[in-house]
Amino acid sequence: MQRLLRIAAAIAAATTLMTARTGAVNAQQAKAITPAHHQTKAQQDSAMRAQTKITPEQARATAQSRVPGGIVQSEELERERGKLIYSFDIKVKGKSGIQEVNVNAVDGTVVNVEHESAKAEKKEKVKEKP
Repeated sequence: MQRLLRIAAAIAAATTLMTARTGAVNAQQAKAITPAHHQTKAQQDSAMRAQTKITPEQARATAQSRVPGGIVQSEELERERGKLIYSFDIKVKGKSGIQEVNVNAVDGTVVNVEHESAKAEKKEKVKEKP
């Protein structure tokens, strides 16, 4: 019985020592692997930015090349259908609605270009509010 107690005490001491030595690393690792639904918006944004290969400026130039004469109204980095994309809402003077251009944030290709009517754009903005 005493032998079992000594073994248990030795295991507990070894575990405590290992935890003390790796505590700082484990805290950093824990932050890195925290599930997205437990992260703050800033942490999620930072994690997404770290995965991009092209800059927002490069993506904006690509998007604007698809909508000549357009002015970027809004832009956002988001994950859509499993892809990390920059999404740009581009307004063309004299035309109704906006052009939404999605640019892959990893390889810079245009993923999608879609015209949204003013009504559809308003509906989308209401849906996105928290």
